[in-house]
Amino acid sequence: MPRPTLRTDRSAIAANVARVRAATSSEIMAVVKADGYGHGAVTVARAAVAAGATWLGVTDVTEAVALREAGLEQPILSWLNPAGVDAALAAARSVDVAVGSVDELRDLLDDAVAPLRVHLQFDTGMARGGTPIGEWHELLRVARDGRDRGLIDVVGVMGHLPLADHADPAANTPAVLRMRQARDAVLRAGFGPVRVHLAATAGALTDPATHFDLVRVGAGLVGIDPSDTVPLVGAGRLTAPVVHAARVAAGTAVGYGADHVTASDTHLCVVGVGYADGIPREQAGGGVEIAGARHPIVGRVSMDQVVVDTGDVLVERGAIATVFGPAGGAAPTIQEWARWAATIPHTIVTGIGPRIGRSIE
Repeated sequence: MPRPTLRTDRSAIAANVARVRAATSSEIMAVVKADGYGHGAVTVARAAVAAGATWLGVTDVTEAVALREAGLEQPILSWLNPAGVDAALAAARSVDVAVGSVDELRDLLDDAVAPLRVHLQFDTGMARGGTPIGEWHELLRVARDGRDRGLIDVVGVMGHLPLADHADPAANTPAVLRMRQARDAVLRAGFGPVRVHLAATAGALTDPATHFDLVRVGAGLVGIDPSDTVPLVGAGRLTAPVVHAARVAAGTAVGYGADHVTASDTHLCVVGVGYADGIPREQAGGGVEIAGARHPIVGRVSMDQVVVDTGDVLVERGAIATVFGPAGGAAPTIQEWARWAATIPHTIVTGIGPRIGRSIE
């Protein structure tokens, strides 16, 4: 029986990088956090770099080290660092780190033993990390002290766009103005040159005023435009085998709770993936593709399986169902799954569980 598998298409990632390149003259950072949005961090990074990305972005230094061990030599920025920063490891593996508060920077300086490349993060309007404007000058004072002691080199200034998914440049204007203020203060403080970066995928695709020196593209690499205005290519295809099939009579209750009862005689098959593999239990209206046709999921999603109604068609055990794939065929897209589950496509791809095999096309 074939194993449930997510296949990552490198040509799709390349096409998405090309789409971003057509929208900006800035450098492109390929953000491969959350295991490359579920598609494999090293796979996505290599494909993006081959297509023209010049930077890589990750959540923490250990993710950056994995990329280094895979042979990737591009500049890497680690900017969330939920467990703190191993300063010695970051310096040894040439990993840039971001700091978003005075306290973070002081902690980093306490641990630094060699010059470390640092990006200063400014709160451009999200209140979700980044130094508030009232503390920016103190951050710069501490950064100057760290530079003068030979512990850090400030090489970047960054922020985030809180409303980029609106695809409305006017909504981004306040954040752009704050980013310019932060950059100007850094330059007046005697740092430079610095790379300034603000935009993620949606801003990179829809608003050139947000681009500065570098744009950070993560979800866009695998086919997700958070603004839902620019067509990108889905980079993943999730398939799973049919593990059981039967003909049932009208009035047959399906799954836990008997939430679905067949209205007529029909064929049902069981596909071997469930919510432990990332299939949203809260989905309503979902389906899969089998032999070129889409069929609905019926009843509740179980931990390890879903039930599919194939109508007049008896599907053989071992047939392959496509849970999601690129647009253009009978297979659902991740965007459709997000609508069925009342969520965003990001949660669909990052929720794919460890039992799912991975392959590269």
